[in-house]
Amino acid sequence: MSAPSRPSPSDALHGLRFAFGTLTVLPVRVSRWDRAAARGGMLCAPLAGLAVAAAAAAAGLLLLLLGAGTLSAAVAGAAVPAVLTRGLHLDGLADTADGLGSGKPAEDALRIMKQSDIGPFGVITLVFVLLAQVAALSHAYADSWSRGALATAVAAVTARMALTLAARAGVPAARPEGLGAAVAGVVPVPGALGAALAVLAAATAAGAALGPRTAALAALAVLAALAAAELLLRHCTRRFGGVTGDVFGGLAETAATTALVVLSLG
Repeated sequence: MSAPSRPSPSDALHGLRFAFGTLTVLPVRVSRWDRAAARGGMLCAPLAGLAVAAAAAAAGLLLLLLGAGTLSAAVAGAAVPAVLTRGLHLDGLADTADGLGSGKPAEDALRIMKQSDIGPFGVITLVFVLLAQVAALSHAYADSWSRGALATAVAAVTARMALTLAARAGVPAARPEGLGAAVAGVVPVPGALGAALAVLAAATAAGAALGPRTAALAALAVLAALAAAELLLRHCTRRFGGVTGDVFGGLAETAATTALVVLSLG
């Protein structure tokens, strides 16, 4: 068996295009959909989260400067990521909740998830997740804009890191088509773990700028968020037989919400 080829600069560029073109609404054209581009894209997913966080934090700062108050800044912190991802992660969370809540066998649950409407489980999940995100961000912004910006960044980057881990080798796709099938199993486990350690280190360093307690909370937020996403991933894999694009969206929102709640504990 021949050894896998080393990623080329072209692969890295196409990986960045894949990450920003599929995970944001930014006008980035994805010209390659092969496994190499998908691998690079999922490894670069946290960078897409950082771009989303920068826009959300900027919106929060603008509202604070205009005197809108911390609650408005918090709403912007939850709304901007939704807009910049076309609402796909929230839609995926709702569909995943409907699939899991249906109690149906895998084939029927996947069919429910693929329908365009949102059922009661999805609605309830969306309401409480968005309330939790806004409440946590409002608490952070009440402390300072820098604390709110940190919470926004840690949540957005960790949410995309959860996608990188979910795309690791050994995690199957539930369907033969769709985004889930395109990225399932593309990331080598060492690469996924290395990226997770990099995100953990970056979050801790960013938190350290606001003090040692915040650094510890930022690290805990990353670990708790990835753990929550991993639990959901394993449950979905057992229930559906693998991952789908909806499951990826559910993982991202689960990780983001967990990170925000942990950071609000300070």
